[in-house]
Amino acid sequence: MKLEKTLLAAFAAVLTTPALAETEIPFALDWKFEGPSAPYFHALDSGYFAEADLNVTISEGAGSLDAIPKVATGAFPMGFADINSLMRFLDQNPDAPVTAVMMVYDKPPFAVVGRPSLGVSEPSDLEGKILGAPPPDGAWAQFPIFAAETGIDVDAITVEPVGFPTREPMLAEGNVAAITGFSFSSTLNLKRLGVEEEDISVLLMADYGVDLYGNAIIVNTDFAEANPEAVTAFLGAVAMGWTDAIATPDVAIEALMERNPAADAALETERLQMAIDANVLTDYVIENGMGGIDTDRMANAIEQTKSVYEFVNDPDPVLYFDPSYLPTDGSLMLK
Repeated sequence: MKLEKTLLAAFAAVLTTPALAETEIPFALDWKFEGPSAPYFHALDSGYFAEADLNVTISEGAGSLDAIPKVATGAFPMGFADINSLMRFLDQNPDAPVTAVMMVYDKPPFAVVGRPSLGVSEPSDLEGKILGAPPPDGAWAQFPIFAAETGIDVDAITVEPVGFPTREPMLAEGNVAAITGFSFSSTLNLKRLGVEEEDISVLLMADYGVDLYGNAIIVNTDFAEANPEAVTAFLGAVAMGWTDAIATPDVAIEALMERNPAADAALETERLQMAIDANVLTDYVIENGMGGIDTDRMANAIEQTKSVYEFVNDPDPVLYFDPSYLPTDGSLMLK
């Protein structure tokens, strides 16, 4: 009888013992729910986060700079943002607990997108024209470097501050001759608005001497120090999501459509493929895997930034990127 009571007590204890709590990770995207965000939703729906005991929620953003203060303040433990804007943010806020931990856009999609019918096919064509640029836009933030590398006269360009929702419509209607933006976003938005593909000129800044990195996963460093295994697991799940998206983009887009049913699946698949081909699956990533950076290239990126931005403090690459949380299990080697 005594043994029976002991077993019953042990069984009751098992029933009442709480399960291990999942780590909550709200994740702040840089932009709306469009093609390039599909890998994150695919990772969510495929259970990659859940398998690592992570409870991930994904929120849209309002530009490449948007997630930086969100993560720095701790409102979001992790986010997706432009590493070049992060450098400037940390220079102005040296004690902010935020850094990048995983490079995603090895080749940045920063671009000037114009229309040949409006006289813009090359960088020099911007002189004497109106350029539409949203102030929080990551591409606009790098425009001074693009201008310096191409030798265009910035004073000869009329810059019109525009909102993100009106950027492509203004170009489609001919109210501006060119805009700054991400190549895959602006190009396909223009096509959706009825602009013929042959009347779209995409000046990818990386093809004109801008040797910068693009958007990266960023983390609140206080959160990372308290939850290092969770951060590594999150990055591994993201890599798995991108691996699947590269292999079967249409399947990844299905997860996106669940969140944005009004989107055009074919258009968003094309947008995702553009990001994969031009920005994610570069020669460097094929050889070295996703997520890391080349120290020499990062040093050059800092020098380029110094040419157009006066640092208050001495720039230190260690402050901007911490590779120590990257998984070492081979999951970063994209197919």
